[in-house]
Amino acid sequence: MGKSWGARRAPTVGLAITLIIAAALHGCFCATAPGLRLLTGGKKAAAGAGGTLGHSAVFTVNGNVYPLGYYSVSINIGNPPKAFELDIDTGSDLTWVQCDAPCTGCTKPRQSLYKPNNNLIPCGHNLCSSIHSTGKINCPEPSEQCDYEVEYADHGSSLGVLVADSFPLRLINGSFLSTRLGFGCGYDQKNPITGTPPTAGVLGLGSGKASIVTQLKNMGLFQNVIGHCFSGQVGGYLFLGNYLVPSSGVSWTPMLQTVSEKHYSAGPAELLFGGKHTGLNGLQLIFDSGSSYTYFNSVVYKSTLDMIKKDLNGKLKDAPEEKALSVCWKGAKPVKSLQDVKNHFKPLALSFTRSKNVQLLVPPENYLIVTKSGNVCLGILNGGEVGLGNLNVIGDIFMQDKLIIYDNEKRQIGWISSNCNKLHNLVEGEYNKEICQRYAVNLGILEEQQCPSSWTY
Repeated sequence: MGKSWGARRAPTVGLAITLIIAAALHGCFCATAPGLRLLTGGKKAAAGAGGTLGHSAVFTVNGNVYPLGYYSVSINIGNPPKAFELDIDTGSDLTWVQCDAPCTGCTKPRQSLYKPNNNLIPCGHNLCSSIHSTGKINCPEPSEQCDYEVEYADHGSSLGVLVADSFPLRLINGSFLSTRLGFGCGYDQKNPITGTPPTAGVLGLGSGKASIVTQLKNMGLFQNVIGHCFSGQVGGYLFLGNYLVPSSGVSWTPMLQTVSEKHYSAGPAELLFGGKHTGLNGLQLIFDSGSSYTYFNSVVYKSTLDMIKKDLNGKLKDAPEEKALSVCWKGAKPVKSLQDVKNHFKPLALSFTRSKNVQLLVPPENYLIVTKSGNVCLGILNGGEVGLGNLNVIGDIFMQDKLIIYDNEKRQIGWISSNCNKLHNLVEGEYNKEICQRYAVNLGILEEQQCPSSWTY
């Protein structure tokens, strides 16, 4: 599951569906990466963290559902560090960046590409085998490079080689942590929808062993917890680690065990329409920040569309000329904002039947978009038309203005309504000095007045 470049400007989905690893498919780049023991060991002293399991790193997020169609974050890699804008993708494991090498589909200027420097991960390393679906790779010589090929559900793909390099992270208390992590250096990218990847790569945050946060956990540096808060307007924030999880108010539901053990799946759930039962039960749902829109299987999609159209009852007319999404409507005059038409639509909700009174509420503004031409379109798409079969994928549009938490330690997914332009973890009357550091304030995600005036920075 995962990255959906095409969902930015066309109705596609991103789930990483295949990941193939092989040795020396395209010739050797360079020598084996030094210091690879840090990828699997608990070298806290070497990483300079010294017992930071309770810490988190927080990043500002760029992007929106429409018109950009993606959310991204700037990540520093290398020494000296270089910033790369990466798509935030909880639907796939492998982080990769466009590689400064003979490159196909790498449209960034050369100074914006990642340059490998004698830091290849060999195919005999456990990280190479961990991202192969069967755990078996073609590795005649353990010292040979580890090549990867990942294909996403929208038929985009990346081909490249695994490398290891420094990831300098600034923690929420203002201190720095730098450690070597494994990722992909991609030299052959394909994006059949738009042809041009808008970012420099993908930040893979799935639950598998190749995920950045899993690697940090295996080194004893972070708890394996991820949170993202995507604004319905623009921006938001992302955090790694458990330190910023709200102490109360979060709705939690257990993660389901999936075949790949890499996707964030929950359920079963029932779809509610206008607060009423629909009979659409037993839905298993994958939370995928790499998909801009939500995808229901064909049966659920058709039923949902029928209910919405019946409830509209001619209040808006069909707009087949609109190309932004497959189902759109128009009013007597161009729609300026969802506030103009939201009263014509009922809220949806997903009620998780194995979790008492746990619902994911989806108001109209979380399943509709207003296009540049002033039409309103349905941000729920037919997964059957893009080869998802019976899968149901919760995309960014459903997750807007909510803090979504993937707690791999407790195997649960949580959410809470939030102003995604500001950190949510400050419960009224409670303050934590570490998140009132100048760093968080300067990020623009924590209002300075939220911190007691008696505390200095």
